[in-house]
Amino acid sequence: MRKVVVVTGASSGVGLALCKRLLEEDDELHVCLACRNVGKAEAVRAALLAAHPAAEVSVVQVDVSNLQSVIRAARELKQRFQRLDYVYLNAGIMPNPQLNIKALFSGLFSRHTIVFSCFRKVIHMFSTAEGLLTQEDKVTADGLQEVFETNVFGHFILIQELEALLCHSDSPSRLIWTSSRNARKSNFHLEDIQHSRGQEPYSSSKYAIDLLSVALNRNFNPRGLYSSVVCPGTMVTSMTCGILPPCVWTVLLPIIWLLRFFANAFTVTPHNGTEALVWLFHQKPESLNPLTKYLSATTGFGSNYVTTQKMDLDEDTAEKFYQNLLELEKRIRDTIQKTNHQS
Repeated sequence: MRKVVVVTGASSGVGLALCKRLLEEDDELHVCLACRNVGKAEAVRAALLAAHPAAEVSVVQVDVSNLQSVIRAARELKQRFQRLDYVYLNAGIMPNPQLNIKALFSGLFSRHTIVFSCFRKVIHMFSTAEGLLTQEDKVTADGLQEVFETNVFGHFILIQELEALLCHSDSPSRLIWTSSRNARKSNFHLEDIQHSRGQEPYSSSKYAIDLLSVALNRNFNPRGLYSSVVCPGTMVTSMTCGILPPCVWTVLLPIIWLLRFFANAFTVTPHNGTEALVWLFHQKPESLNPLTKYLSATTGFGSNYVTTQKMDLDEDTAEKFYQNLLELEKRIRDTIQKTNHQS
């Protein structure tokens, strides 16, 4: 029986590169492209099948920023498949990213900065975007913050809806999240899990993903479901291109290529960024540490490899966050049910 792999956000960037690489690893997979734009997804499907005629590739329409869409997509997947072997939770947004110039210069040119320290700060700041990016978030039709719903909660509901396809005692299923080195503990608060009062919702959402992955392992490992988180590194994609004007990227790209000799986080391309995602595809989930984040890395000469990082979190906070999500899920479902009943 073919293994079934679902990839959200599969029509571009990391998601598209991942689908290509997975089929290069095993062209007998069934890859399901879970995308918002069906037209783009169908074009990707045709290209993948042309390159890998032995594979099976299908499309399911899903907008993870819309819970009705998530529920419809899950219903369709349950009609098509008896089980899912891998779900790559990759779709995400960073809306209207703005470079914080003040934070950039204060970080680089503090009073105590020396040349070597300044260089290390440049590497760290550009590889993690720590404190550099702010975003303008908005509220969705579901009444949730858009970044939180798209990056975290929509995927959480998808998992809840697909539980019957994911939990099997005979052989494990895998959840693999696209997180980030930008996931900062200081940007997340249990009292404001949607980051409605902050300016860095992307960082907060990625830290929330790390917490959720840990909690899912704690609650679902005995039932055969395992979760891992990945950082694809610093890449030039449609998400990051909007941060700076094209002319600035033209100047920066050669510098970024040079920085790879000093820091492995600059993967640059989506193909390189998928290294850890593909590596996890081949690992036995029981052997993985649930508190570890797996990082795609690229050398200055362009060789890809995987490194690891212990996540800056504790399991009690992860469980509290998970319980908060369950409570939010109940409130949202009650609201949807009342709305449907009234209509």
